[in-house]
Amino acid sequence: MLYATTTASDKRVAFRDALAAAGSEGRVLRFPGAFNPLSARLIEDKGFDGVYVSGAVLSADLGLPDIGLTTLTEVAQRSGQIARMTSLPALVDADTGFGEPMNVARTVQELEDAGLAGCHIEDQVNPKRCGHLDGKSVVDLETALKRVRAAADARRDPSFLVMARTDVRGSLDGEAGMRAAVDRARALVDAGADAIFPEAMKDLKEFEAVASAVDVPVLANMTEFGKSELFTTRQLADAGVRMVIYPVTLLRIAMGAVERGLEEIAAEGTQTGLVDGMQTRARLYELIDYAGYNTFDTSIFTYRP
Repeated sequence: MLYATTTASDKRVAFRDALAAAGSEGRVLRFPGAFNPLSARLIEDKGFDGVYVSGAVLSADLGLPDIGLTTLTEVAQRSGQIARMTSLPALVDADTGFGEPMNVARTVQELEDAGLAGCHIEDQVNPKRCGHLDGKSVVDLETALKRVRAAADARRDPSFLVMARTDVRGSLDGEAGMRAAVDRARALVDAGADAIFPEAMKDLKEFEAVASAVDVPVLANMTEFGKSELFTTRQLADAGVRMVIYPVTLLRIAMGAVERGLEEIAAEGTQTGLVDGMQTRARLYELIDYAGYNTFDTSIFTYRP
């Protein structure tokens, strides 16, 4: 009933333990992107390892492009609403940290207070853009390292995971981009990053090169319509990846269904033809635990199953 009973601290410890186990077992933790709190509960119900909160999804939910327009307040509030709904660890996209290193420090503490298990901070310039678009620019190495140091030093819970994302691969062509990504990944780990997110890798060999260069977990972004192929978890595990996110997948599925539904209603004048594809009322009530609220206080009438 209400929210998950697992504490934020316990989620963080479980996240770190799971990452360590994934490394020893050669498997990948799967984090689908939740587009609202209810979808986070469904992610847990289906047996996934964690929940991802995508900056692209948060901005799209507000009707905005993913170019750094969202604020720390908006991200912390929405990601906190999602994180509290599940006992799974939640990792959130914190963009460039919403400002200079001091802002990055505040960002980490706000996200800790919101109940997140970790966040990733990237090395793009402000305003940033989606990691799989062309024309990205990254800050110099020292600025990127200052962001990560600020994030690592600011956390009060040592189990809060600070992940460093680097977009340098997409800012340089050919082998130069890959060499820069590997070198920057190593430097970010030395600065205190607990994990590395190499954005816009082109193939499995590139993931393997990064994973082989660092001694911390590496994350793969399996976003549709991007620079990377949509590899299986087995392929990623064999390349040394230990965590995979599907950031916008559920939102794209949902919005595709919404668009088709609106077209059906407009054309037919009724939603009758859509009912078989809908989540049933009984399944919705199961997910939001209507029965639990009845049990909590029988004097409050909610519904009769």
